[in-house]
Amino acid sequence: MILELPYKRYYSIGEIAKAFGVNASLIRFWDSEFDIIKPKKNAKGNRMFTPEDVKNLELIYHLVKERGFTLEGAKIHLKESKKETLDKFDIIRKLERIKQTLIDIKKQL
Repeated sequence: MILELPYKRYYSIGEIAKAFGVNASLIRFWDSEFDIIKPKKNAKGNRMFTPEDVKNLELIYHLVKERGFTLEGAKIHLKESKKETLDKFDIIRKLERIKQTLIDIKKQL
């Protein structure tokens, strides 16, 4: 899954939910369940996610939705091997972007 988000300092929960194709309630739930997501809250109490939070949400989405981990399994996996998981995840995302670029070039030919 490739996210289509412009680069910003902070993203609203609605922008994040739309980019992932899920409900905002799922993002709120993941925020409460996973310690690696630490959104800022404005004066109204709205969550404002940083690009680092988005990257962590991508990782959680990958583990839970794409690889089929349970929430407990994803938590354990992140605690035990966060550095390795992030490195592998970054490589997977880069390869997906390259694949999409090559598909777009093929369509243009």
